Order: sequence, then C-alpha cells, then structure tokens
Amino acid sequence: MSPYLLDWLSLIFRWLHVITGIAWIGASFYFIWLDNSLENPPEWKKKKGIKGDLWSIHGGGIYEVAKYKLAPEQMPDKLHWFKWEAYSTWLTGMVLLSLIYYIGADAYLIDPRVAQLTQLQAISIGLAYIFGSWIVYEIICRSPLAKSGILISLVLILFTVFLAYSLSHLFSGRGAYIHMGAIIGTIMVGNVFRVIMPSQRALVAAIEKGESPNPVWGEKAKLHSTHNTHLTLPLIFIMISSHYPFTYTHHYNWLILLALIVITATSRQYFVLKHKGIKRPSVLVIAALATLVLAFILAPKSTPSVKPSLNLDSNISTDLQSNAPVSESNVLSIIQSRCASCHAIAPTDDVFKIAPGGVILETLEDATRWAGRIKARSVDATDMPFMNKTQMTEEERQIIGQWVDTLN
Repeated sequence: MSPYLLDWLSLIFRWLHVITGIAWIGASFYFIWLDNSLENPPEWKKKKGIKGDLWSIHGGGIYEVAKYKLAPEQMPDKLHWFKWEAYSTWLTGMVLLSLIYYIGADAYLIDPRVAQLTQLQAISIGLAYIFGSWIVYEIICRSPLAKSGILISLVLILFTVFLAYSLSHLFSGRGAYIHMGAIIGTIMVGNVFRVIMPSQRALVAAIEKGESPNPVWGEKAKLHSTHNTHLTLPLIFIMISSHYPFTYTHHYNWLILLALIVITATSRQYFVLKHKGIKRPSVLVIAALATLVLAFILAPKSTPSVKPSLNLDSNISTDLQSNAPVSESNVLSIIQSRCASCHAIAPTDDVFKIAPGGVILETLEDATRWAGRIKARSVDATDMPFMNKTQMTEEERQIIGQWVDTLN
C-alpha cells in the first residue's frame, strides 16, 4: 500500500476513533455519575415506580432526570439507546490497529530483539490474544467466581499480569501496549454487545408484554457497566502511550504497564466513590504518590561509561577514552548515518517517506535544535533509531549523550 495513502487512511480513522471514543467514554462517565448521584425521590414519585431522581442545570436549562426501579407506567414512543458510540470506537480502533500495526507489522509490531516472528505469525498472535482474552473474560464472569467480588477481581488481576508479561515478550514495546489496549477495548465493547444491550432489550421486551422484568438482567448490566467505567482511564492512557517511549522501551515495560493500569483505575475509583457521596481523597493521594514513585524509578540516569568496542571508529573511540569534549564532527557523522535516513527532507528509509514528527536531522544545527529530544529518544529510552534499524551502537549513544550534556 502506498505510504501516502496509508497516512491518509491513518489520519481519517484516528480522527474518527478519537471522536467516537470521546462520545463513548463521555457517555460512560455521565451515566455512572448519574446513577451514583440519584437521590431518594418524594413519595408521589415512588408510587410511580421511580427509584431515584436528580435535578441539574446545563446550557441555560434545568433538567429533571428520573430512574425507574423496573418499568415506567407507560413506555415512551421514542427511547434513546447508547450503543453505537461503543461499536464505532471499537471498529475504528481495529481498522487503525490493522493499518498501523498489521500492515506495518515489520516496522511497528515485530521487534527481532524481542521475538523472531513473521508478519503472519505476529498478526495471528495479536488477533488470538485480542479475541481469546475476551472469551476468557466471559468465561470468568459466567463462572461461580462472579459471585465473589474479591475472587473475581483477584483472578482478573492475575490474568492481566499474564497478558502484560507475555505480550511484552512477543511484540515490540509499543506493540505490546497497544494490544493490551485492544484487549481492554474488546472486553468493554463485548460487555456492551453481549451483556448490557441484551439486558436492556430484555427489560424493554418484558415491559411491552406487560410482564415483570427480571431484575437479574439489570444487575448483570450494571456489573459490566461498572467494569467498563474502571477500564476507561487505563484505556485512555494506552491510547496515548506511543508518545512516551520511556514507558514501553523500558526493560520492565510490562511492570510499568501494570503499574499505570492500577494507578489510572484507582484514580477512576475515587470519582466513582465521590459520585456516591463517599469522599476518599486518600485514594487519589495514593495514586498521585504512586505516579511520583514511578516517575522517580523511570528517571533517566547519567550517561554511562562504556568501554569502546574493538571495531569502533578510531575518532569515536578517542572521544570515549578522553575526558575532552566530544568531537562535533563525530556527532554529525553518527546523526547522519543513524538518523538521517528517516529524519531528512527526502528520507531514504523504506517505510518513512516523510520525516517523522517533522524532525529534520541533516546538519549539526538541526541536531542542536533537537538535542534534548534526541537524547530522550536515543539515549534515555533507546526508542530511536526506530527498532534500531540503522544499528546504532551503545558507544554511539554514549557519544550523543555526552555531547547533549555539554550543551546544557
């Protein structure tokens, strides 16, 4: 596929994915807030079967919202359903996953330093993990474990640990993270498709037949809606994680992923409790402290001292062995040989035909302008060169790091 056409398709579906994702997660946030904020209604409303009500103001108008315990006295002519936000988000996300990580598997998904996979193998494993994880989740939720909140939570946590660890030992760091996001998104949309929507259809069908709705359906829908709302913040983080290579390029990237899932889910729990009138600021404080600890652990270390390789360029070897400032000509040589194939006005790379991020690195002035970013991506995180396609050595990374340090 033409890289230009691929870029356009990526742009269009990323835009659609973000918009539909905002609509879906926004609706999830709103209805969880609404359900947890309902107040005890007056007696005359209770006689009508109203379980709770709420008054609010927005956009210059006052709204009255009422939730029925089971069914209203008479069904309205028009009932609004919320499903296409979820379906559209998942569909556009899967198209985007295919465009970037499957069509471009050799560039984005497969990392030979992690596992030697063919494109077909990588795609097959990725899809098996996505849909297989949803099936496992369904089995767990339908098992006797579901009767105990503690047991099912423990099993799901252990399953998440397995997913994070195994994915990070199969795919590139960003490929592992995005597949965890795809798994979470698939579970969430599966909850909508397999549980929440059927529960709501059963409720409406019973009302239309004049039967008493089975309360079990509503309980199942609420349980899976609660699962979904706790997964929203972890999913949002994973959606933007590719912009932060210090997370997914770390040697223990799977542990970092788990830590961020726990931190973001915990943060969501604070707001869920707050909507119920339970104020637990300690929950948010703990999440904030955990974030600070994680940031401290991931903080870049000083440029390490590396013994020059026997086959290293003699000028670079001299730079490493002496305490004198590194040679700018050596820095430029490294940049041009390792970075400029992608980061040029006219890239020669087989995948990137336009300089990623608009970053041009053809001259020493270019490199100086982007020095901080170069160090962050090629020395601290080792995310660049991309998948180390140009085989930048540790000695060369040290030279770059030492040079950037002299600019500060």
